[in-house]
Amino acid sequence: MIFAINEINKDSSILPNVTLGWRIYDDCGTMDILRAGLALVSGVRHEIPDNNCTDRETVQAILGHSGSTPTIGFAQVVGRFNIPVISHFATCACLTNRNMYPTFYRTIPSDYYQSRAVAKLIKHFGWTWIGVIAVNNYYGLNGVASFARSAREYEICIEYSEAFSSSDPPERLQKIVEVIRQATSRVILAFMSHREIKILAAELYRQNITGLQWVGSDAWITDYSLTDSEGHSILIGSLGFVVTKTHIPGLEDHLRRLHPSQFPDSQFVKDFWEAVFDCSLIHSANADKRPCTGTESLQNVDIDFTDVSELRFVSNVYKSLYAVAHALDDLFKCEEGMGPFHNGSCADTTNIQPSQVLHYLDNVDFTTTEGQRVFFDSNGDLPARYELVNLQTTDTLMEAVTVGVYDASLPESQQFIMNNKSFSVCSKSCLPGTHKVLTKGRPICCYDCIRCPAGEITNTTDSIQCLKCPSEFWSNPHRVVCVPKVVEFLAYTELLGYLLVLFSLMGWFLTILITLIYYCHKETPLVRANNSELSFLLLFCLSLCFLCSLTFIGRPSEWSCMLRHTAFGITFVLCISCVLGKTIVVLMAFRATLPGSNVMKWFGPLQQRLSVFGAALIQVLICILWLTINPPFPYKNMLYYKDRIILECNLGSPIGFWAVLGYIGLLALLCFVLAFLARKLPDNFNEAKFITFSMLIFCAVWITFIPAYVSSPGKFTVAVEIFAILASSYGLLFCIFMPKVFIILFHPEKNTKKHIMGKTQNDIRY
Repeated sequence: MIFAINEINKDSSILPNVTLGWRIYDDCGTMDILRAGLALVSGVRHEIPDNNCTDRETVQAILGHSGSTPTIGFAQVVGRFNIPVISHFATCACLTNRNMYPTFYRTIPSDYYQSRAVAKLIKHFGWTWIGVIAVNNYYGLNGVASFARSAREYEICIEYSEAFSSSDPPERLQKIVEVIRQATSRVILAFMSHREIKILAAELYRQNITGLQWVGSDAWITDYSLTDSEGHSILIGSLGFVVTKTHIPGLEDHLRRLHPSQFPDSQFVKDFWEAVFDCSLIHSANADKRPCTGTESLQNVDIDFTDVSELRFVSNVYKSLYAVAHALDDLFKCEEGMGPFHNGSCADTTNIQPSQVLHYLDNVDFTTTEGQRVFFDSNGDLPARYELVNLQTTDTLMEAVTVGVYDASLPESQQFIMNNKSFSVCSKSCLPGTHKVLTKGRPICCYDCIRCPAGEITNTTDSIQCLKCPSEFWSNPHRVVCVPKVVEFLAYTELLGYLLVLFSLMGWFLTILITLIYYCHKETPLVRANNSELSFLLLFCLSLCFLCSLTFIGRPSEWSCMLRHTAFGITFVLCISCVLGKTIVVLMAFRATLPGSNVMKWFGPLQQRLSVFGAALIQVLICILWLTINPPFPYKNMLYYKDRIILECNLGSPIGFWAVLGYIGLLALLCFVLAFLARKLPDNFNEAKFITFSMLIFCAVWITFIPAYVSSPGKFTVAVEIFAILASSYGLLFCIFMPKVFIILFHPEKNTKKHIMGKTQNDIRY
């Protein structure tokens, strides 16, 4: 209303040099409405400070109320003072009585037209046996009475007719529910408001009374609050007539500019603002909320308040304001001697009488910017035009889909037009777990019941479409309830996890056994000749490699995700750096046999230790950066499988993961190249051959690991990584140490200094 008044006041083509004023009474209850009407009749005080305004303080028009019952109450009183009353939502057919309500107008069609439209709808589907329930007030009772007259005309029989209100005792509601349960008709016409239909639907839902086809009145059929009410699923499939949608240019921008500072005394605006932005305004009772900053704005907020896509009854308010404005505009533009009053006189613009405004309202005829013609007939009604809507579910919300139109201004045979929209009424009820699908070659009101696809459910009868389960849930086999998805990870208790643990512990045991054998024979030439210090360090690192594979098994946690990759990266670098050190020692030892060579002093035991730990330190730094910037973390992967959740470790930073692997690969490649160059050294130094074979296996395993790791699904990704760790660890263990263990245990005669030195006379010890 405020938007329309501001728009009119800014428009120079209507009421130029005249400013409309307003006052809003926002108290609820019939008695408060009557008091407001009497206050307006007696004259508004202290609301018109402008001396240029009319001397009379009585209003020229009253807009409202939205309800038929309150309107009936005060329209009779106000009518005695010839003040026009224009309602945007009071549809009771009784208000067309010009003797009782001589000054009443409305911008919404009368229930008389709605009743005839509903009767035509019911006749269209061949429902000749129906029940009727109404709200127990003027709106409901008169609506039913008007429908009953139309029903007789179209040969429709009413099995029962009941009425109740939201204030009735529970026994009354239970009686109506019992009537519905025992009735043979399955079609119910509900002539009531959104309050009563919510109460009735909730009770029917609790008592599991389903399979009903509802036909609703305009007071509730498009009420958005139904979606949040208990038992609203019972109302899905309802049909009803409602006023047509329209578009009001500029209204959305006006609503988005709303700010509490514009209405400092409005409790509604305060409550609304605090609810939208979850903050507390100054002098508000919501002290537990953070204070509002004052910079909050509705410009980028999408809520029902700013949604102007479904303007139906709101547009009636807009029409009401413009009807009054056009009446006043005609009054101000009256030319003396050509006026409608005595002797062609015009109204005194400084002392406008409400009765004069009434005369001009009777003759108002204009077209809105949307092309809708507005004029009042002899009863103060607009021409009736409705949209037929069908309540359907979309993304768990209930939406009114237009499936037809009704225009009372057209010839009888052309008034009711159906669209090719899908809604169902004639087949048997679809059980939970199924949804309705139109049957090819049959009437549009018939359908088949199709089972919901996997991941979707219906838990009510006669569902139009299946509802998708939340992301962490999946449908049960019967498609009637969403159950939590199975969480999958590589566990110790399953066969694959059991085998991997077995091979990990077996590798660790063999490593310890070889370490003990080496330790017991540490003074033998074979152990001493192959750099016993690096050998023991390599065996220790290999034991850690076998054990670190265990961290990949079990339910991922924040710590296990960080530990498994860093432990694997550091231990493998230690292993490769030890092998690299042994390879360099082999090369240096061969150089040391040349006359005058003194290279071993440049790569003695100290340098060997420093090279191993220096190489490992670089990997440690890479891991620290990885864990600091973007570490691995547990992640629920719901994309690979639709019916289960893969609990895995997200790498966090893929760069960190591939940097760790890349550094290991770089050392392995360097070690392989050096060992390959030393492979043809004399047999005295054949450890290079074993290192070459071990590095060949190592590189082959990790090269094949990359495509296998990328393409493996779910928990098998972890299994592939564990397999690569175990395979490369076993390769190092068997290729480097098993030949020497075999000689130590089964050919001790070869474990002599003479045999190792061969023809070389120098006592080389490295």
